[in-house]
Amino acid sequence: MTLNIYYDKMFVGDKMKNRSELREVIMKVLYQINMFDEAKIEYETNDLIKEQLEVENSFVNDSINGIIKNKKEIYELANKYLKDWSIDRLNKVDQAILALGIYELMYTDTPSVVSINEAIELSKKYSDEAVTKMINGVLDRIYHEEEK
Repeated sequence: MTLNIYYDKMFVGDKMKNRSELREVIMKVLYQINMFDEAKIEYETNDLIKEQLEVENSFVNDSINGIIKNKKEIYELANKYLKDWSIDRLNKVDQAILALGIYELMYTDTPSVVSINEAIELSKKYSDEAVTKMINGVLDRIYHEEEK
């Protein structure tokens, strides 16, 4: 099996999106969910997804719903490997990126190298260098000590 399946392009509406772009959509929806939860604002997850994507996408839907379903375990795992921090102290974007990375490592068949690399690339785009290193370190430790 090649890694290309995890980077492949798929049609979303009339536009072609690759998995990296879809992961960015997932991160944005998770960010919104984190913000709404903190502010105690009611929302429908599917509506948040539809705001980001014109057409339903199973990769996005499955990932977001899987992260929501397993949030407690994902956050506990993050806290186990964050040194002198907890995931709740991270900003909402970094929480979303780390949750997505952990979810892909622990709950999907995405190759570990892809899961970690994709989270790092999102972090490089939306966070600073220190946070990127922290996310890399947490995911690397989870990969070596916890993975399936």
